Formats: sequence, C-alpha cells, structure tokens
Amino acid sequence: MSRQPRAYRLDDPNITAGAVQVTEEPFDAIEAADGVVVPMGVKRRAPWLGILLSALSGLLLLGLGLAVENLIVDLYRVAPWLGWLALALAVLAVLAFLAIIGREVSGIWREQKIESLREAAVDALAVKDHKAAKGIVQDLITLYGGRAAAAQGSARIKGLTDEIIDADDRLAIAERELLAPLDRQAKRAIAGAAKQVSLVTAVSPRAIVDVAFVIFAAVRLLRTLARIYGGRPGFLGFLRLAKAAFNHLAVTGGVAVGDSLMQQVLGLGLAARISAKLGEGVLNGLMTARFGLAALSVCRPLPFIREEAPKIGDVAGELISRAEAAAS
Repeated sequence: MSRQPRAYRLDDPNITAGAVQVTEEPFDAIEAADGVVVPMGVKRRAPWLGILLSALSGLLLLGLGLAVENLIVDLYRVAPWLGWLALALAVLAVLAFLAIIGREVSGIWREQKIESLREAAVDALAVKDHKAAKGIVQDLITLYGGRAAAAQGSARIKGLTDEIIDADDRLAIAERELLAPLDRQAKRAIAGAAKQVSLVTAVSPRAIVDVAFVIFAAVRLLRTLARIYGGRPGFLGFLRLAKAAFNHLAVTGGVAVGDSLMQQVLGLGLAARISAKLGEGVLNGLMTARFGLAALSVCRPLPFIREEAPKIGDVAGELISRAEAAAS
C-alpha cells in the first residue's frame, strides 16, 4: 500500500535536524531515470583469433628484425660504409613505423573521445544531468575551439557557463553554435559524393568500374566526414568507423526502402522508364547518400537535439529530380 504525499515545513520543531536534505537535483531527473533499461554486459569468448594474429605478428617482426640485422652485418663485411648506410636506413624505417603507430593511436583516441561525448550526451539528456551537460559543452569547446568558424560560437557559449540552463537547452545551444555549421558542410559533402557516384556509374562502360568508384567514393566520404567533425582516422581508425557506419545502416534499415524517395524510384519505376545506366546511377547515388547519412551519425559528437536530422531528400533530392526530368 503506497503512502499519500505529505507536506512539511522546514521550521517544524517536530522535524529533527538532518532529517530533511534539500538538494539542487530536479525531481524530474529521477523520474526520467526511472525505468531506463540498463544494458547488461555480454560475455565474450576468449579472443583466440586476436591472440593468434598477435602471435603471428610478433613472430613476423622478430623474423624481419633478424633478417635486417643479418643484412647490415653482411653489408658491413663487404664495405663498412654500406653497413652504416643500411643501419641509418633501418633507424629511419623504425622512426617512420613509430610515427605511423602514433598517428593510428591518436586517431583511435579521438574517435573514442567523440563516441564517449555522444554517449555521455545521450545519458545526460535522459536524466537531465546539468553537471554532465556542462562538462560535455566544455569538451566540445576544447574540440572545436581552435577553428576560426567556431570561435564566435565558443565565445557565446562561454558567456552562458554560469547561467542556470536546463541540460537539454545547454546542449542544444552547443549544437546550434558549434555543430550546425559542420552539419551544413557534411550535407554538402554527402550531396557532392552522391552526384559524383551517380554521374560516373551512369557513364562508365563496365560494372567493375562502377564498383571500384563506389568503394572509392565511400572511403573518401567517410574520411571527409570524420575530418569535418574533428576525427583524424588512420587505417585502423578508418576500419573502426566503417564498421560502425555499416552497423548503423543495419540498425536503421539498410538502404531505407521505406524512405519516400526510394519508394519513388522503385515504386514509380523510374529506372525502367529511363535508360538502364541512368537508373543505375540514380540508385547508386542514393545508396551513397544513405551511407553518408549513416557515417554522419557515427562521426557526429552529439545526437540531434533541436537541429533536424538530415534525410535523404536533403542530400539526394536533385538526383530524383534529374531522373524524373529524364523520364518525362
């Protein structure tokens, strides 16, 4: 049996000291957190594949090092200056290898930072955590404060640091001041990639050229979006981003066959009424746009709060217009 709500006065002599605590945490934060499903950790099997690859890589490096050492010794026996030259080249190769490793580690760290910001923002919005929202905004200012385009937005946000603002409003202000210009750049990049894919696949003579260019355009688009939102992925970081983008595509419905524009292409049979190559180019452009939208959601450090999430019509609507004009 639940109790009925009651009211108390803080100066009531019947209330002992310390029995009532007044906090600044809003009650709606507790209500918002109530009922939130906490994901349980999934038990993972022993990473035998990773252990195997690591062991083989270690053996390969040891063999390569031994081979280089033997090469340097043999060259030194032939002529001392050849041995010193080989040693200098080996040191230069080691330095370049360490630089590549450092770049990969730095790129993965920045990607993880962006992912952690997005996850923290989702959690802060769910429970209206004001302190967490302030920390996220400060991290965003640190991430984008060095850019000339974000200087004014960062200054305006810093002026609101001590203001009493709800968590969602504070994050929405940061989204408008810092991320809205980046969103416009990202949409232009996606639209440009979709047009290029549509044009090239419409005029290319062979299917292998289509496949190669679509892969090339997707790789370039993913790297471009990552750089727009502050990521600097190396090879391993790029593979990590690509996996996340494809996972996002799988969660959101793959090629978005339920989207109005895709229904317009497939349902009205535009690909059948115009030339086969032009119809194929339109569909390939739409697929590239869908991948770009998924990559945008993965690279963006905040979820869409007040800004409208871009749809395929925002980045590929011109493709449909061209197809309709050709069909008519």
